[in-house]
Amino acid sequence: MTPIHIALAVLVAFIWGVNFTFIAWGLESFPPLMLTAMRFFFTAVPLVLFLKPPKFNRTLFVYAIGTFVLQYAFVFTAMHLGASAGLTALLLQMQIFITVLLAYFILGEAVSRKQIAGMLVGVLGLGVIALNLGGDMPLNGFICILIAAIGWSFGNIASKQVSKQTAISTTHQQPNVSTIASVNTVSNRTSALSALALVVWGGLIACVVLTLSSLIFETEAWQFATFTQASLKSWLSLGFIVYISTLVGFGLWAHLLAQNTASKVIPFALLVPVFGMATSVLLIGEVLTWWKMLAMVLILSGLILANVKIGVRRKPVIT
Repeated sequence: MTPIHIALAVLVAFIWGVNFTFIAWGLESFPPLMLTAMRFFFTAVPLVLFLKPPKFNRTLFVYAIGTFVLQYAFVFTAMHLGASAGLTALLLQMQIFITVLLAYFILGEAVSRKQIAGMLVGVLGLGVIALNLGGDMPLNGFICILIAAIGWSFGNIASKQVSKQTAISTTHQQPNVSTIASVNTVSNRTSALSALALVVWGGLIACVVLTLSSLIFETEAWQFATFTQASLKSWLSLGFIVYISTLVGFGLWAHLLAQNTASKVIPFALLVPVFGMATSVLLIGEVLTWWKMLAMVLILSGLILANVKIGVRRKPVIT
């Protein structure tokens, strides 16, 4: 990865880490599915009017459902049920291990022994949290976050596949470019726009699904008073979640995945729980216990072990 790509990856990790505190503030006024639906409504509107939609196929729907619907509906629900912002940020990073496994089976990216060892160490951290369920991490919240991690993992793989499809299409459409520099410039510009379009149009799909789900499961919340009585802090938090975490964060993340292998980009998410735990302690007073520190050390150690260069590629199972 280039230095600028590394810097962008760290920036995204910081944004996503701080975002858990803003989610907690947003949930003070809105129920989880409604808040998630509003997030993706404002993500999509009005940008869908200006961005060319990506190719509508199964991969796009897997990205939208996995990354947006499953991940955030269950993360928001877990925090609504009592899961703390810091622990949610930490536990959600199990998606990295799941993504590495999916990249092996779906994209054909090899998995090293160090990555396998890292996964085992990460599972030990998961076990520490499981042994201390209750309080900051209720059992139902724990289960919701694991489901969210699985959803995000499938979304990561789908994002990579959509980017590959776009790159192939762009190459075929640019036969007269005379220099390598020109090709790279066009490719990077196209990649950035397609990444943003992927987030926006994926958000539109997610908005429809989430709004219907909220109308079914949160019927009583759909009253005018819910919006008029919401605090300014919750509305500002929604703004951060929409424009900074979603549009900026996921736009950059999809762009990074388009320019690098998944095994190089995904491990940077190990910084998310560090930023998430730190900001939850500083801004909302979460208590940092010994077992939380142990779980963080184990999971982050596993993630560091998993952050090794993947060498030989095997034949892809699914293309």
